[in-house]
Amino acid sequence: MCYSDINFNDKTVLITGGAGFIGSNLAFYFQENYPDCEVVIFDKFRSSETFDNGNLKSFGHFKNLLGFKGIVVSGDITDKEDLKRLNEYKFDYIFHEAAISDTTVGDQKIMIDTNVNAFVDLLEMAKQMKASMVYASSAATYGDSDIFKVGYEKPNNVYGFSKLMMDNIAKKYMQGSDISIVGLRYFNVYGEREFFKNKTASMVLQFGLQLLRGESAKLFVGSDKIKRDFIYVEDVIQANIKACKSRKNGIYNVGTGEARSFQDIVDTLKNELNIKKEDVCILNPYEKQYQFFTEADISDTRKFLEYNPRFSLEKGIRSYIPEIKRIYKHEQA
Repeated sequence: MCYSDINFNDKTVLITGGAGFIGSNLAFYFQENYPDCEVVIFDKFRSSETFDNGNLKSFGHFKNLLGFKGIVVSGDITDKEDLKRLNEYKFDYIFHEAAISDTTVGDQKIMIDTNVNAFVDLLEMAKQMKASMVYASSAATYGDSDIFKVGYEKPNNVYGFSKLMMDNIAKKYMQGSDISIVGLRYFNVYGEREFFKNKTASMVLQFGLQLLRGESAKLFVGSDKIKRDFIYVEDVIQANIKACKSRKNGIYNVGTGEARSFQDIVDTLKNELNIKKEDVCILNPYEKQYQFFTEADISDTRKFLEYNPRFSLEKGIRSYIPEIKRIYKHEQA
């Protein structure tokens, strides 16, 4: 489905983090809808390197790109020499999805180096090439806030802080540049091609796999009261594409505008999978840096991006079920 009247054919598009979850979905969106669009993926790809928490440093995986016909460049956004390899292209649009997205990473230096400092280099590239820039921000910027609107940020971990610093830098470039720059604050995204995020994949996938393995869904105590704005990846792609024709540079929330509980996820999955099993409640080990409620204010996103979420939680999970079953049958084995 096309989300914009922009003709991306004969345009050149850069997707950083293009072997990751959202980046790879973007890549296939262009390939399927604009066969004459040149898509360049820049990704670090995964290795055996891990953070202190044991999680992988990069989630980019070749399997997310099986069937992709564009250009793939392996590189690290924090390495200026790697970035120089992109100078042989003239990009019309840059979608910056590469980041450390693991909210449990405590290494503040690498988080700032990757998410903040490297962003400046990419903004400079966009400025030099006169390319439109759409970048991934995050609802983690709101942290403990009870108002989910730009200007009410209270990040409670270094990841949220790094994304807020990105937004602050972007605002300065918006004022001093004639290029289009749009930041998208993703709320809780789930959907196809997230499996290789491992432990940081959405709870929609994790609960689904637990149930298919015959296990009980493991919910944090009080999960019926822990509510987030869960958004299906197809609506995130819609927001990215519509951001290319934004009526106003700025930072916009990307969610459904409706908070739903983790219990709602499990109940919907059990209904779709026709599974009846009692849940298990466990203590929350991340309580001090945990967001217990998020709900995107998408009024500006509707107004300036003409964005309208198409997937409720139930519709999104229903669309995702075939892929969850495929992952259980093939990937987990």
